[in-house]
Amino acid sequence: MSSSTALGGGTDLADRSDSPRPRERSFSTAWLGGGGGPADRRPTSPSRRDARRALDSCPEIDCVRHVLPPAVVAVAERRARRIGVTADRVLVAAGLLDEDTYARALARRLGVPFEPLDGRTRAACPLPDDRLIEAAAAGLLPLADRDGHSLVVAPRGAAARRLAELAGSPMLPPGLRITTGARLGRFVRRTAATALGRHAAFDLATTRPDLSAAPRPLHLTRLGAALAAVTPPVVAWPTAAATVLGIGLAMLFLAWTGLRLLALARPPLAAPPLDRVADDALPLYTVMVALYREAASVRRLVAGLDALDYPPEKLQIILILEADDIATRAALEAERLGPPYEILVVPDIGPRTKPKALDAGLPFARGSLLAVFDAEDRPEPDQLRRAVAAFSAGGERLACVQARLTIDNTRDGWLTALFTAEYAGLFDVFLPTLAWLRLPLPLGGSSNHFRTAALRAVGGWDPFNLTEDADLGIRLARHGLRSDVIASTTHEEAPARLGPWLRQRTRWFQGWMQTWLVHMRQPRRTLRDLGPAGFVTLHLVVGGTVLAALVHPLFGLLLLAAWATGAPRPDDGVDAALTILFGLTFVSGWAASVLLGLAGLARRRLLATAWVLLLVPVHWLLLATAAWRALIKLVRDPYRWDKTEHGLARTSRSGGGAAQGGGGRSTPAISPDGGRAGRSRQGRKKPEVEPATSQ
Repeated sequence: MSSSTALGGGTDLADRSDSPRPRERSFSTAWLGGGGGPADRRPTSPSRRDARRALDSCPEIDCVRHVLPPAVVAVAERRARRIGVTADRVLVAAGLLDEDTYARALARRLGVPFEPLDGRTRAACPLPDDRLIEAAAAGLLPLADRDGHSLVVAPRGAAARRLAELAGSPMLPPGLRITTGARLGRFVRRTAATALGRHAAFDLATTRPDLSAAPRPLHLTRLGAALAAVTPPVVAWPTAAATVLGIGLAMLFLAWTGLRLLALARPPLAAPPLDRVADDALPLYTVMVALYREAASVRRLVAGLDALDYPPEKLQIILILEADDIATRAALEAERLGPPYEILVVPDIGPRTKPKALDAGLPFARGSLLAVFDAEDRPEPDQLRRAVAAFSAGGERLACVQARLTIDNTRDGWLTALFTAEYAGLFDVFLPTLAWLRLPLPLGGSSNHFRTAALRAVGGWDPFNLTEDADLGIRLARHGLRSDVIASTTHEEAPARLGPWLRQRTRWFQGWMQTWLVHMRQPRRTLRDLGPAGFVTLHLVVGGTVLAALVHPLFGLLLLAAWATGAPRPDDGVDAALTILFGLTFVSGWAASVLLGLAGLARRRLLATAWVLLLVPVHWLLLATAAWRALIKLVRDPYRWDKTEHGLARTSRSGGGAAQGGGGRSTPAISPDGGRAGRSRQGRKKPEVEPATSQ
């Protein structure tokens, strides 16, 4: 069996084929004789009957039966059968068994060594760096030393069961050693830190430079040449050039406004009832959260993640930290988090951005589905289940679903109330319409749910793009994949003060500029990838959002100048037509914002907040200020990520303020009926936290 075929020792029974392309037969599925789990309802063949008998006996915990009360073992086995996992996963998730104890016991039963990996160096592994990075999620690592070659496996789920069934059998691979997933992950992060950091920072720029916002001097040269080409006619005929430019900008602005108003023509669709997927059919789900200077948000974040209605045995939660973020690390350690939480420290290589942190976590993701949340997020408990149902119904080309974001601290002030109306119009009216029309969907920065295989296939996130979410939505569409919006809400915290709001919005505008420039490097190829409708959507939604904010004050100044000079003259029809056009353009931006905001607030049942729409003209002035700041920063400092502070909210619509946060992972206590008897935080082992260093 080749190493490529063998990669899969970490596969759970829950890790089923949910990717757009057929999955390779993994190490564990090859041993099991197929990829089916207990939820597979195909006609039962003799081999499948054997597999179900194996499920009934749960041989994977034979190595620890003698140290656990029989009643606990029986309950763990019943729960394992009910939710479609192995009993070792149930015991670990319940805090009744830790990974080290289980792995050592399994090694003793198999008669093979336990491999701690602590003293191993990079030279001990013959894999190239790119394959070594994949080893943590695969759960399998080849080693070579003076004793010969060995195969280190971090077994979980189906692989652990198959190994247990082979106890005493000559079919055990020669040189087999057992370790834990945590130890294998630490080995990879310790010995391949530089490779991991470079992969996270530069992989997309290396493999698809045309789709990366990384520096490209030649592109800047071409942009400069284009500007130089249009300068002479502008200088020679300034009035004509200004008129033509004004008409063109007005047409684009009105087209952008028209697309937004089109969303109002579609009646709101009632949220479909949740077609609840049975627990034993749920896939393994990875949740990733990139954190930086978020100590104040940790408790609330953990409470929100703990509240997710999803079997913890089928969850992997990766919290990603920067190396110098001591305060957030201390806050996480104080929570005493155990499985399914894992903590990853990002190597300090390349730009320090959220997308680079997510790219560093992607190789460690084991789930076939993957969700991204922010530190301040509080998703509705059923959000993962709704995403699973959407992927199941949406077909293989559905690569991403976006949950609807809403502002939680609406009552903190007029700025957060404006944010609430804006988000209601965007996530409850506009984006669902784009998805309904099967148009490219510029994603929001949080509560994105992906097929992990599709995410990896398109290169993950762009570390150099300040709105990696919008860029990724367009890139998915260019690969022929689709995004949709699901009827599930995530509550977010918005800045309540003008300074943080302006810095955040400047970063967003700068990222949208980057996204438009990246996808317009080869416009004919982009047109071919997206099709005419998608190509127009890119210009109107991404480019148009920026352009509208940039030119809005210009049209206002033109109208003021016309009023001050007494224009338009009655005898000048062209002048009058231009004045009407510019006035319509100026007012249409306000009108679209008000109407979208009203529709969104109505759908959110927040019409009591509609008073804030009287401040739309002020909002537009703020947007223009942020857009022009972004244009300057795009030239002077294109990759600086201005951090938005969280944990400062004074009010909460969801009732999930920081004071209500939990104190650590509330793990399922297994009960005699095989369900969950309650929540317990006793005996939780902290996840290992260590910076990745080269060796």
